[in-house]
Amino acid sequence: MAENLKQRFDLTGKVAVVTGASKGIGEAIARGLGEFGATVVVSSRRIEAVQSVADQLTSAGVQASAEAAHMGDMEQARTLVDKVVARHGGVDIIVNNAATNPVFGPMMNADESVFQKIMAVNVQGPLELCKRAVPIMRSRGGGSIINIASVGGLNPERMLGLYSVSKSALISLTKVMAKEWGGMGIRANAICPGLIKTKFSQALWQNDQVLKQALAMAPISRIGMPQDLAGLAVFLASEASTYCTGGVFVADGGLTV
Repeated sequence: MAENLKQRFDLTGKVAVVTGASKGIGEAIARGLGEFGATVVVSSRRIEAVQSVADQLTSAGVQASAEAAHMGDMEQARTLVDKVVARHGGVDIIVNNAATNPVFGPMMNADESVFQKIMAVNVQGPLELCKRAVPIMRSRGGGSIINIASVGGLNPERMLGLYSVSKSALISLTKVMAKEWGGMGIRANAICPGLIKTKFSQALWQNDQVLKQALAMAPISRIGMPQDLAGLAVFLASEASTYCTGGVFVADGGLTV
C-alpha cells in the first residue's frame, strides 16, 4: 500500500469496467478513473455510443476501450467480463451504473414485465457481472465494486416507486457483497446520487415544479452535474478507501439531510 496519500489515489495498472457509460454519470466516472491512471472499459447496449466515448477518452490521453453489453441480458453481463479479461488481462474495478426506469407513475399502473425489466437491469445484471468478476479480482489481490444506486433507494420517490425499490435492493446487494467478499480483498460500496442533470433524469429536471422544489429543499441549491460523482468514485476505487466497504455514500446536495 502506498504511504503517500496522493499515491493512494493512483489507479495506474488497474482495469476498470463502467456500465451505462455512453453518457451522463457513467461517462463522467469513466473519465475520472482514466485521469487517475486506470485502463477504462466503457460499456453500454450500443457499441457506437460507447466507442465514441472511448475514442474521446483516448484522445484525452486515457487508456480506453469499448464493449457492448445489455445489463438486462444475464449472459451478456457475464460475457462482458470475459471480453475485458481477454483484451486487458483482468479486472480490478467495476462501476455498475447502467439502469432503466421504463415507467413514471404509480405502481398500480405498471405491469409484471415492467417490474421484471427494472429488476433485471438494475439489480440482477450487476450481480451476475460481479459474480463473474470476483474470481479474477481475487486472483489479482482484490478489487473494488461501486454500485450507483439513488437517494430513491433510501427514501422512495413519488412516481418512481419501482425504480426506488430496485435501488433499495441494489443498496442491500452492495452490503451483501461487502460481507461475503470482503475476505477476498474485494470491497463494495454504493453511491446514491440525488437529482443529477442527465438525459436519464431529464423528465424531472425539465419539470419546473420538481426542479424548484428540489432546489428549495437542498442546502446546496443547484442541480447536480455528472462530474460531481466522479471524485467520489475515484476515492472508492482507489487505495485511499481501503477501509471502506458496505458503505452508502450520498451525493445529493444535502437534499436528504
